[in-house]
Order: sequence, then structure tokens, then C-alpha cells
Amino acid sequence: MSAGRPPGRGAGPRLRVGVVSAGRVGAVLGAALARAGHEVVAVSAVSDASLRRAEELLPAVPVRPPDEVADAADLVVLAVPDDVLPGLVRGLVATGSLRAGQILLHTCGAHGVAPLEPAAELGVLTLALHPAMTFTGRAEDVERLATACAAVTAPDDEAAWNVGEVLALELGAEPVRVPEHARRIYHAALSHGANHLITLVNECADLLRSAGIEIPDRVMAPVLSASLDNALRFGDRGLTGPVSRGDVGTVRAHLGSLRESAPEMVAGYAAMARRTADRAEQAGLLDARSATEVHEVLDEEQR
Repeated sequence: MSAGRPPGRGAGPRLRVGVVSAGRVGAVLGAALARAGHEVVAVSAVSDASLRRAEELLPAVPVRPPDEVADAADLVVLAVPDDVLPGLVRGLVATGSLRAGQILLHTCGAHGVAPLEPAAELGVLTLALHPAMTFTGRAEDVERLATACAAVTAPDDEAAWNVGEVLALELGAEPVRVPEHARRIYHAALSHGANHLITLVNECADLLRSAGIEIPDRVMAPVLSASLDNALRFGDRGLTGPVSRGDVGTVRAHLGSLRESAPEMVAGYAAMARRTADRAEQAGLLDARSATEVHEVLDEEQR
């Protein structure tokens, strides 16, 4: 298949796929591409965990060094950390492992196609394809791709965009175009939401345990699930709680309790309460006077 023509469905193995490396993302995407009918011909894996994932998700696929993986493939998937990507691409180019007509894609959220430019200069079709979901590196992740979107970034070439979108669809995901200049803010948005949400939930659980609640997940699950649903459905109009109501006495009491029981959480609570007050005011849920009073209580914490 030429790099300018999107792969099709139902025609048996169409692309020889090489995966660098068998981390939580790479092993899952390799398995998804194999399920779509492509042939995974090689994978790189070093750690015991990545070797186990390769064995479980890509059985019988040879484990090779990255340069050999790239050399054997029509489609090279670079599923490596953001900071590793530029050096890896330069290394593959320097070893002659990439050639014109290949497709080279990476899965880093924060990068577009710029780090792949050394390969593009050889005539390689370059893509950035980031599935917007969290990965555990297990088989169920392949199924979960069907509920996810995938951010696609391509060079200024409609054919390249089309290839990226078709590959996203073959993974089972819904393609969403993200221009090169917007990749970092796109990734910051997802990291702010998904990563910080886990921190927030776990801090909530810690506080509930300190209150003597032995099953914090049972207490949290209904209210947090409802809050997420309200946020997605209603935006800022879904805000509830003392900050959005302007209950400054309750906010002050919260801060006092946190100072005594979990002083390390005070700064995070205050920062989120400030943003909540601002957004509640902008949404018309909190009047200007009440918003000012909330900020005054929070500012007392810094004195």
C-alpha cells in the first residue's frame, strides 16, 4: 500500500506493523491493529512488564530492537514517552531504519508531527495519533478504544489527514483533528482533567478514611459520578456546593478542618475553590458580592 492511500477494511493483512514499544499504549494499539486485519511483525520491549504485555497482547510477535522493528514495518508506531520521541526518531533515521513510503506515527499527546520531521525529509508519511483515554495495558483496553476519540495531527496534506483518520477508525476510535499548534493545549486539557481528577478523588478518599469511613469508594461513587455527569451535561450550570452558593461560613470551616487534619491539602482546596467561585460567578450562579466574600475567606489562608 502506498503511503498516500488510506488502508481499507476487510482485505486481510494490509500493513506490516512494527510497535516501539510494548508499553501500556503500544501493546494495546498493536493488538487493535492486528484485530483490524493488519500484521504486527515486530515489537520492542525491554522491561519485564513490557515483555509480559507483548506476550499477552501480541503473542508470537518477535521482540526486536527498535531499529529492526522499524526496518521490518510499513507502519511504524512509536508509543514512547514525550521526551524520548525526538531522540528516537533521529536515531532511527541515523541507522537507516526508515524509508520513503512508510507510515510513521507516534502516540504522544503533547507533540504534533514536528518531532517526526527528520523522517518526513526521507519521504516517510508522518502522523500524530493520540487516543484520548487512559490505558492499563490489558486486553480490555482494546475494547475501550471503541468509546474513545483519537486526536489526529498530520502535515499540511489532506491525504495524510485521511490516512490518520482511517487508522483511528480501524483502532475503533473516533478521529478528531487537532492542528499542530494546538497539540500542547489539547494535552494540557486532558492531563488537567484526567490526571488531576485521580489526585482529587484519592485525596477525597483519604479525608473520608480520616473521618472513620472504611469504604470511601462506596460513599464517593454516587456523588462523584453524578458530578461528572452534571459537568458534562450542563457545564458550569452543574456546579453545586458551598462555594457556588456563597456559604462562606462553611468554606471557612472546611479550611479549619483541613488545617488540623490534612494541612497538605489546604492549598489545593483553596486553589480549586477560587476557580469554582470565578466560574460560578461567570455562570450567574453566584453574585459578585458573594464571590468577593468567598475570595476574602480564601485569601485569609495566605496571610
